[in-house]
Amino acid sequence: MPPDFQSKASAMRPTFSTELVNNPLDDAGLYVDFMFEKRALLFDLGDLTVLPAKKILRISDVFVTHTHMDHFYGFDRLLRLCLGRHKHIRLYGPPGFTAQVGHKLAAYTWNLVDNYPGDFVIDVWEIDAAWQARGTRLRCHRHFQPEPLAPRQMHGGVLLDEPGFRVRAAFLDHGTPCLGFAVEEKVHVNVWKNRLAGLGLSVGPWLKDLKAAVMQGAPDTTPVRAFWRDRNGEHERVLPLGELKAGVLRLVPGEKICYVTDVAFHPDNVQRITTLVADATQLFIECVFLDEDAGHGARKLHLTARQAGRIARAAGAKLVIPFHFSPRYAGREDELRAEMEAARAGLAC
Repeated sequence: MPPDFQSKASAMRPTFSTELVNNPLDDAGLYVDFMFEKRALLFDLGDLTVLPAKKILRISDVFVTHTHMDHFYGFDRLLRLCLGRHKHIRLYGPPGFTAQVGHKLAAYTWNLVDNYPGDFVIDVWEIDAAWQARGTRLRCHRHFQPEPLAPRQMHGGVLLDEPGFRVRAAFLDHGTPCLGFAVEEKVHVNVWKNRLAGLGLSVGPWLKDLKAAVMQGAPDTTPVRAFWRDRNGEHERVLPLGELKAGVLRLVPGEKICYVTDVAFHPDNVQRITTLVADATQLFIECVFLDEDAGHGARKLHLTARQAGRIARAAGAKLVIPFHFSPRYAGREDELRAEMEAARAGLAC
């Protein structure tokens, strides 16, 4: 990730922290951590060796673009760390995904898992091009035998929809169906701390509840319990949500974090990508080849750095982080970044 990444980020206090799992020459993957919750999202299951166990155990949802080995190899590490724990993870992937997860699990013998203290549970959601999702639950204590879940219609490509954010997908072409993803924060709630004193209030854990009420669309009449402790003791007041919204909160459009990799450069893909990532706060996009090797990129169904920069420019992405470089450019990574940035600036389109 570029060294000035944080300096380019929005001045508002971020909800998410993002990091590429590996360096740009190695397996693809993006880790999205929630700053104020013990939770993270993972995009792609490539090599997870460098991720500490404590980070992997924060993961609640995994979104897999496709199951080429460098995007799915890390499933076994995830499985190994979660076995024996009371943990529930949701996996999302393209057509054929349920069977592929099942084949991974079928490679092992599970005759002793009844003795494990925790029942690790995996929900696998396989998405088709009509946005119909077929779900399967796999429980460790049941030897990962498939249990069907009620199917869902993922309207508008929204795979996960929670009060504060959603994850949206687009079907892209890599010679096989491949998903692109966008994490969309619905609204970002900033607290004007200097205005709290004007209402006779102070910071405290109650602000998390206040933000949650706003994100959930609670009525302005909803009572909010403000409580805190200082050197004068414990304090508590109850105020209506509407008064707090007007007095100490600023609601602004939320972050949008996008992840696109392993896609051919053709008009249909470009249109789908630009629609998905329009106005992204952060766009993580593959830059596999230099444009001098565009013919090779076309045969491999990957983007060149110039093509990625053109897409980022068309989409109006604010911060672009290139990754998934071909190993042939080891030691030449700056050339890929420079070519992408030139195209993004309109200098080499």
